[in-house]
Amino acid sequence: MMMKVKLLGIDAKTFTFGYAELKTATEDFSPDNKLGEGGFGPVYKGTLNDGRVIAVKRLSVTSHQGKNQFITEIATISAVQHRNPVKLHGCCIEGDNRLLVYEFLENKSLDQALFGNRTLNLNWSTRFDICLGVARGLAYLHEESRLRIVHRDVKASNILLDSYLILKISDFGLAKLYDDKMTHISTRVAGTIGYLAPEYAMRGHLTKKADVFAFGVVALEIVSGRPNADSSLEEEEIYLLEWAWKLHENNREVDLVDSTLSEFNEEEVKRLLGVSLLCTQASPTSRPSMSRAVAMLSGDIEVGIVTSRPGYLTDWKYDDVTNVTTMSGGATIGTDSSYYNSLSASTSMVGDVGNPPGNASKPMLGEIIKEGR
Repeated sequence: MMMKVKLLGIDAKTFTFGYAELKTATEDFSPDNKLGEGGFGPVYKGTLNDGRVIAVKRLSVTSHQGKNQFITEIATISAVQHRNPVKLHGCCIEGDNRLLVYEFLENKSLDQALFGNRTLNLNWSTRFDICLGVARGLAYLHEESRLRIVHRDVKASNILLDSYLILKISDFGLAKLYDDKMTHISTRVAGTIGYLAPEYAMRGHLTKKADVFAFGVVALEIVSGRPNADSSLEEEEIYLLEWAWKLHENNREVDLVDSTLSEFNEEEVKRLLGVSLLCTQASPTSRPSMSRAVAMLSGDIEVGIVTSRPGYLTDWKYDDVTNVTTMSGGATIGTDSSYYNSLSASTSMVGDVGNPPGNASKPMLGEIIKEGR
């Protein structure tokens, strides 16, 4: 059976699976098939009758991801056609059961590869290609897709790797659609601490430049092989962005490179670091578009010059957030919302509210129409 999801007047079709079929495929959601536990529920490996290996994301009853976000994820991924967003095979909506069926990615998430057991050989060339792939994927979502999409939760645990180490951007449950004519969307903050752009974290002003900021943080993590915050390090190195700026100001960019890399391209390191520092500027207007970031990474245009570190690094300090906390406006800092289980210390903020007049967000949710085929 096909299901039509109507979103902003655009029809996207996706295949619907029966609950019994997915239950069989995952061996009754056996713990042995569990791939991870995200903030919205567990993910299981499964095998369909036709032999296809799948990843089944099962929305838990107590999940923060409501029906709106569930449908948004279906509609968004069904509507985009690009090699880098993860492929959605279909979904299941039966009674209280809501499940998403994705392609299975053998090498799981980037954060596990970078910060986990490191069984994958992520050499410099592979890392640079991953950065370029993420940039191209985001450029497509922002500028080329028929729906203009802000992902809102770009982070290492939402970047998946297939058997050839080709990356796939996942977890579109928090994605927002926007109109190029809008200055920004005013919304309650949702995303992950450590990757949030300051104007979004502090004022709830969301634009595609929030994804640009998050990309800059992810790129630094890929270069350094460490998460954006690590309290086990020396004080000056705890926060990755601060450490990167210090090295940049002292012409020591190569010191940021993961010590496990025996070889790397110094020119590419400096180029990637320069792009990352541009992407994480305090003002969204000072950050490049993702298409421009792609051009800089590819060497098609020169990397812009960054002169001084952003005010959010020089004007105030902040402490690590460890447990569930409620911020002003009601945004909740909770568990990670990744597709596969995240090993990152970062926490996620989930929640979304209506928008004030004048900056009204286009709706995430349209309507579901089931069609028998």
